[in-house]
Amino acid sequence: MDRQRFPVDPWRLVETRPSLDDTGVTETLFALGNGYLGLRGNQPEGRDAHEHGTFINGFHEVFPIRHAEQAYGFAEVGQTIINAPDAKVMRVYVDDEPLSFDIADIREYERVLDMRSGILSRHVRWVTPSGKDVVLDFDRMVSFEEKHLAIMRVTVTVLNADAPVTISCQLINRQDGEDVYGGRAPHKPRSGFDPRKAEKIQERVLQPQEYWQDGERSALSYKATESGMTMALVADHLIETENEYSARTLIEPDIAKNVFRVQAKAGVPITVTKLVSYHTSRGVPARELVDRARRTLDRVEAEGVQRQYDRQSAFLADFWERSDVVIGGHDDLQQATRWCLFQLAQAAARADGHGVPAKGVSGSGYSGHYFWDTEIYVLPFLIYTTPQWARNALRMRYLMLPAARKRAAQLNEAGALFPWRTINGEEASAYYAAGTAQYHINADVSFALGKYVRATGDDEFLYREGVDIAVETARMWSTLGFWRYNEDGAPEVFHIHGVTGPDEYTTVVNDNLFTNVMARYNLRFAARVVREMAEEAPEEYALMAQRLGLGDGEADAWDAAATAMHIPYSEALGIHPQDAVFLEREVWDLESTPPEQRPLLLNFHPLVIYRYQVLKQADVVLALYLQGNHFTDEEKLADFEYYDPLTTGDSTLSAVVQSILAAEVGYQGLALEYFAQSIYVDLGDLHHNAADGVHVASAGGVWTALVAGFGGMRDHYGLLSFDPRLPKDWPSLSYPIGWRGTRLQVTITRDALTVEAGEGEPVEFSVRGREYEVTGGGMVTVPLAGQGPVLRGRPTLDDIGESLREDGTLLSASVPISTNTTAIPVITGSISVVEGGREEGNLGVDS
Repeated sequence: MDRQRFPVDPWRLVETRPSLDDTGVTETLFALGNGYLGLRGNQPEGRDAHEHGTFINGFHEVFPIRHAEQAYGFAEVGQTIINAPDAKVMRVYVDDEPLSFDIADIREYERVLDMRSGILSRHVRWVTPSGKDVVLDFDRMVSFEEKHLAIMRVTVTVLNADAPVTISCQLINRQDGEDVYGGRAPHKPRSGFDPRKAEKIQERVLQPQEYWQDGERSALSYKATESGMTMALVADHLIETENEYSARTLIEPDIAKNVFRVQAKAGVPITVTKLVSYHTSRGVPARELVDRARRTLDRVEAEGVQRQYDRQSAFLADFWERSDVVIGGHDDLQQATRWCLFQLAQAAARADGHGVPAKGVSGSGYSGHYFWDTEIYVLPFLIYTTPQWARNALRMRYLMLPAARKRAAQLNEAGALFPWRTINGEEASAYYAAGTAQYHINADVSFALGKYVRATGDDEFLYREGVDIAVETARMWSTLGFWRYNEDGAPEVFHIHGVTGPDEYTTVVNDNLFTNVMARYNLRFAARVVREMAEEAPEEYALMAQRLGLGDGEADAWDAAATAMHIPYSEALGIHPQDAVFLEREVWDLESTPPEQRPLLLNFHPLVIYRYQVLKQADVVLALYLQGNHFTDEEKLADFEYYDPLTTGDSTLSAVVQSILAAEVGYQGLALEYFAQSIYVDLGDLHHNAADGVHVASAGGVWTALVAGFGGMRDHYGLLSFDPRLPKDWPSLSYPIGWRGTRLQVTITRDALTVEAGEGEPVEFSVRGREYEVTGGGMVTVPLAGQGPVLRGRPTLDDIGESLREDGTLLSASVPISTNTTAIPVITGSISVVEGGREEGNLGVDS
């Protein structure tokens, strides 16, 4: 980060000068949201934007997916989040001249995202061409307590002269309409294809319904053309000034204006406060939503605007008390950590019955879809800090079960199959190889469910709704997989074929290790839950068995399949292959790949990538973390050292996992390097796509990297354990977690780990294999002998240069290049060299 422009501040993100060169990134960095409603960090003048974005979780349009070649079972209907009407515009004119950052004489500028108050503020001192010295102070808030409410406020003071001042407040349907300048919101030109961006619909999306003005109150409402969803926004405008003023209004289907013309006296301020309420529905008439929005504003005005700011601060004070991770002695990392955690609150707090989109409500990237990101990367943070938010996210999956059952049947499977990407519960991935084939999402959801129940003890949710998820996902595995029999005809090994793991650079394979390991967990979890219910909650069990038609032998069959699950292992290399044929592929020499050819997905055809041992993101390594209790320390080290040099990190989901495993196996310097890549993914725009919205899963992974990586926390088998890896230049690391109703504060220093408990039941835990118990209100300090193993450097291709495959052939590394010649690899002793066909990299082995 440019620390002159964005100085270090542990509780605030501060911008000291404006720039039009990276508006998309700063719109993301300064975005506000509450999980339901999101406003990008656009300047209130409403100009010079990458994306004038206002997003509402779940508010979407549908469209037919047009496949070049159609096949049975392909996803047919796409979904994309709608850019809701924009209420952010509060444009100021002095002497009828607008503030425009490209030409304005700006003497003072500061924009601040305060993560304790939840307020975005901006201070500008502007000298007009006629010499008027003008101060503009602006703030914006999206309420956590009132999920439908946003507040914007601007104060204008002309310091040195009397002057006419105009404040134009607008509501604009940018999805379909035109802005005040007669054109659509400007987008910077982009080149090339990027599948991570949102789909664009050319036809009109929002059909105007009711729109009107009544005094200083304006209303717009719409119905989405194809999805039938409805939305309404109502805005009130409050003006405070001792200056004389008049008000003007304009209302049209796609724009509403409330304009205040003020005869400003020198030094006499003008404050306009804009209260906006958004409501959406899957089909309630727009007029009903207008009424709801009016009630929201009536209530807020009765309570007072300042009351909303106070409630926001109180909400966040509670949030930070149960969520803040404190890194001793590093204000720069502290600032970045808090920004990431704040993004998780903005993405999940009031998502309520919706999921957590990949970009939260901060941008249109990934079309507002929900992925497996939620369960694996976001829910751990929610589970251990705000369990209610986690439960809400899991209920979203429960509510998707009817659509998931239908999808499983389409693919000839039993039970339910959750969609790879979705908003409304239906599969929206048009590329099945890297979408629908990622069956592991079923296990990911069940894994998150199990983690939630272990950490919270919420058996009520498990027995009433969660069990349906466990059973239906287990049923899918039981038919997707198949048995191989021995010569006596007895079932011997359970396989799962034709799937894609987390690594999307390797698709539709047999026995993907991550998938098999997680499916094994899913099957065992479901069997354990139904048996537990039969013994401990017979009434709930009977209702569940009747509701789901549970057979007497199903749990035993799931256990048998889990026990016999094939877990690939290469004796020759001493590692777990990512899948059945992964090690037969050539090795991609990432160290010799030019930077301009990264990320690979934007520079190589998928078929080229699929032929190589190269990973978009951690796959086996993720399994080593999530199911670490099923792998030895030696296996983890060997696997990490093999796969780390093959991992591109082209996915923002990768570095956090690599950081955790690097810390565990001993590459502690490398762990810190991967952590830095994760924590600055958006703040430093490391993947050059922060403009599309916050990488919410990466932000969640930052918490996991801190708590599970450096903090060493695990919860395998429902038992809390710690084995910390505090970086050598960190004096301390402290974090709170909730465990079955008792809040724990864990503090790690070089020589001790301290667990301090709040009020609640005693909590048992272990530190490096030794068991302890802390009572409610008590504290336990455990001496530490070091911070685990320490390995220097990082694994490289050199480390596998002399390795032989199972068939005795030497591993070789290369980079695909375009050429008109054909060549055969020539073995030079250490590594194969291709003349013409590929550009080879030397693995560093002597000839």
